[in-house]
Order: sequence, then C-alpha cells, then structure tokens
Amino acid sequence: MTLIFQSILVVIVTLPAWVMQNSGVMARLRGISAVNNQVAWASGSHSTVLRTEDGGVTWKKLAVTEDKLDFRDIDAIDEQTAYVLAIGNGDASRIYKTTDAGATWCLQFKNTDKQAFYDSMSFWDATHGIVIGDSIAGKFCILITANGGRTWNRVPPESLPAALPNEGAFAASGTNIALWGTSHAWIGTGGAAKSRVLRTSDRGRTWKIADAPLRAGSTAGIFSIAFRDARHGVIVGGDYSKESDAVDNLAVTGDGGITWRLRKGLSGYRSVVAYVPKHSGKTKTVVAIGPSGSDYSIDGGLNWKRLEGPGFDTLSFVRGGNKTPQGWAAGKDGAIGKLTVE
Repeated sequence: MTLIFQSILVVIVTLPAWVMQNSGVMARLRGISAVNNQVAWASGSHSTVLRTEDGGVTWKKLAVTEDKLDFRDIDAIDEQTAYVLAIGNGDASRIYKTTDAGATWCLQFKNTDKQAFYDSMSFWDATHGIVIGDSIAGKFCILITANGGRTWNRVPPESLPAALPNEGAFAASGTNIALWGTSHAWIGTGGAAKSRVLRTSDRGRTWKIADAPLRAGSTAGIFSIAFRDARHGVIVGGDYSKESDAVDNLAVTGDGGITWRLRKGLSGYRSVVAYVPKHSGKTKTVVAIGPSGSDYSIDGGLNWKRLEGPGFDTLSFVRGGNKTPQGWAAGKDGAIGKLTVE
C-alpha cells in the first residue's frame, strides 16, 4: 500500500473587531477625523469637540464657544489644525478653526442667510476646502475656500445644475463629500424625489450631476460617498427612519460617478462608508456603518460581510499606507470605537 501524504495550508483570517473607548461624554458624536495612530478628533451635539493624543486611551473635551451648537462635522489637517462645522438654520451654521490643538478657536464663517443650512465639509489640503448645504430655491449651496478658510465663497449657482425640490445633503456623518487628488470632488444628495451625485474635476469651478439608484424621499437618499481613485467609488444610505431596512441602499461606480450600479449586502441603513487606506497592496477594502451595525467588503463593495459589534454614525481612517490601518467610529451617547484592519 502506498501512503500519500498531503500538506494542508491553513490560513487564519483575522477579522476586524471594534475596541470600545471611553469618550467621557454623552453627546451624539457625528464627526470624527483621524490624523495618525495617536491623534484623532471628534465632534457632536452640545458644542462637543474631543481630541485624543494617546490613541484613544483618553479623550479631552475642548472649549470652542459658549453658544449651544451641534458640531456635525470635524476635519483635521494635522495634529494641531482642525476645522469644525456647526449645522442649523441661519447663524447656527458656522465654521471654527484651531491651529493649536484646540486650545483656541477662530470663528471663520457664520451664516447670515436665514434659508441656508450647511451639512458637511471636506478638505483637499491645508488651504483648499469645500462645504455643502441644502438647496435654496432650486439652487445648490456650495462654499469653497482657497486660503485655509479665511474666506468662504459660494460657488455661483449658474455653475451648478438645478436642484430638485427639497434636495440637499443629510448632516448625519460629515461624509456627503468625497475628494480625490487635488481637484476631484463628489457630493451625494438626498431628501428629494431622486438621489443624485454632483461631481467636479476642477475643484468646484464646474459641475455635472448624475442620477443614483438609491432609495429617495424626504428621509432617504445618499448619506455617504467615498472614492478610492478618480473612477471607483461607493455610495450608501437608505431611509434613516427605517434603520433595519436594507433596500436600495448601496451602489458602486467604475467610471468616476457618471453611472451607478445597485449592489446588495448591507445589513441596514448606513450613514457612512469609507475605504481602508492602502496597505500591503490592498486598495479595495470598504467599511460601511450605521446606527444598527457595520458591514465590510474586500472587493470594492461588490460583496459584503457583517462586522460584528455595535453601530455608529460616522467613521474615519488614518490617512496613508499604515501597515495595519486603523480608524475610529463615533455615535450616540458618546460612543467611540477603534477599528484595526490587519
């Protein structure tokens, strides 16, 4: 009898797992921005702004203003510099900036239009940024800065497509805007009869728009958008009033946002989606999160698996190609979770 021995290669896959941290607050945190493995910023209701410089072991609450504001988005440029956006009608919509790690803050923008309501922001670099607001009288409301926020100028409405009735951006996670390179931007919309994606390749000077197949309506649409290069992107959302409903809440593009294809696989309404920064040659891992839970994909959003653990509202990964990318998510009751992707 001849004995045949076969060697069996056993591959152990380490799935991402949440490690909960103590924020020290009970505010609902809808803004998060990771700088590196040690420094991250978070923001939320009750004028809350937090910062960690020890990887989340401790979070320090920072004083921005005595006014009661809802800071729905925060964008950190580096360890010392960050912008925070307050949402609301009229002068409740504001932008503050710090350049000394949050010790002091400068009010850069205070809305004077009673009809305007700003939702989220993002920055290509330390000087160039963009803000999206809800449409006003059929016209999109987008602000641009080219000098680090010293001035914020509205994009001329004639440079933009017409907005649908009630079309705007949901202030749910601060991730309605996706940027790539030095000049590309995409904005996901909702609240109207159709979900759509605005896009620019010249840093906001000219815009085009495309229909998206996500569920639409007054409480539905695109809640988050992310791109890994100039062509490949993903949008998530659904209906925030139906958190467990996973119908028409995910789509992908391979042509820069000109066309979008519906996909299935998310476990419910999702308020944020983010690509895991490139590491070990992998560029297609995506994480999507909502209040009811999380999902992840390793093939650019085509197929998904449930990520066990709690739900959150927003998510930010450390930029750059860390060997083991990590990020932070934040949500209601001051919840903050750290995620490391092996």
